[in-house]
Amino acid sequence: MAAAPDAVHTAIDYTLREDRGRLMAALVGAIGDFELADECLQEAAMAAMEHWCRNGVPNSRRGWLLQVARRRAIDHFRRQTVLRKRQAELVLLAEESQGATEIGEPDIPDKRLELIFTCCHPALDPKSRVALTLRTLGGLDTAQVAAAFLDRETTMGQRLSRARAKISRAGIPFEVPGPELWDERLASVLAVIYLIFNAGHVAGAGGALMRRELCEEAIYLARMLDRLRPDEPEVLGVLSLMLTSFARAPARLGAGGEMIPLDEQDRSLWRKDLICEGVAALDSAVSRGRGGPYQIKAAISALHASARRSDETDWTQIVLLYNTLLQHEPTPVVRLNRAVAVACSGRLTMALEELDALAQELDGYQPFHAAHARLLADAGAVAAARRAYDRAIELARNAPDRAFLEKQKRRLPP
Repeated sequence: MAAAPDAVHTAIDYTLREDRGRLMAALVGAIGDFELADECLQEAAMAAMEHWCRNGVPNSRRGWLLQVARRRAIDHFRRQTVLRKRQAELVLLAEESQGATEIGEPDIPDKRLELIFTCCHPALDPKSRVALTLRTLGGLDTAQVAAAFLDRETTMGQRLSRARAKISRAGIPFEVPGPELWDERLASVLAVIYLIFNAGHVAGAGGALMRRELCEEAIYLARMLDRLRPDEPEVLGVLSLMLTSFARAPARLGAGGEMIPLDEQDRSLWRKDLICEGVAALDSAVSRGRGGPYQIKAAISALHASARRSDETDWTQIVLLYNTLLQHEPTPVVRLNRAVAVACSGRLTMALEELDALAQELDGYQPFHAAHARLLADAGAVAAARRAYDRAIELARNAPDRAFLEKQKRRLPP
């Protein structure tokens, strides 16, 4: 049965958004080439637009795309002049493609962990490792990856292209490394997982405040890592951090879709099961006696999640934790978060002085201007607060953020 083009377009977009990571991991594992895997998946999506309009959307959209992408790879290898170099890939892909008489749901082994470690190989610089995995496995587009790094989209596109080419030239293996190589790769892997979570927790352009599927994907990957390496405290740290943060999701939006700040949220809506799991993961990590930045961040999040009311938050302890975190990550964003905690602990003037010192470095970072505006308003600097809100609204990337900031600006006295 034929399908309307709009319905087909929506089905393709949804499938690629939800399953791109699993599809790319399966293709890269079989083909051994990032660029070719991406090209074949795009060709499969274009073929789906024509085929599904004519014959209807199949029951297994993911399986259809994977089978067609595999066949595109076979065609590519057959066109190569030096075919013998690709004979193994051709045989494997042909066997997989001939596994069913019609396109259905093929066996798609979960190779996303291998894909993460490939992207995080030491041959790539740390920033490229994180960016490439976000783009390839997290399903984020180049603009969203660039926003995560406060980079321009064109700059990030060039970085991603160079990273994929380097993997191909260097013959970087598609595998989970052995124990002797684990430590040097783990920091990048954890950074990737947390950035995937953060990209979902603080969504980019569009109308939604969150992309829950990205948050759940990151939590799933952290649990997978913990099963693979159960004695690693920083894996438990990042898992705890994400669980206690995601637990607050049900209270982040009002009835009209507007954002609700942490201190105004209805804490009865928070998911107690995730908070308990997150705190238990943190306790288990700390008991190992090997601290790290994710455990510190998890402790900060746990203090927020454990407070029954906003005024019961232990801001003094949170400031101390940020002081320790700065020894691991002396970044402008950590200094911004510490300054907000300092203000909440009762030292508003000190906090504003710290924000003034960060103004140039974080001029393009929307949360800086939102925090600055609120602290300026608390200090009675209404005109400066209004200017800071204007800048924050200008930089807002989704409708709930923009609506919240505009509401806060309207609350300012004349």
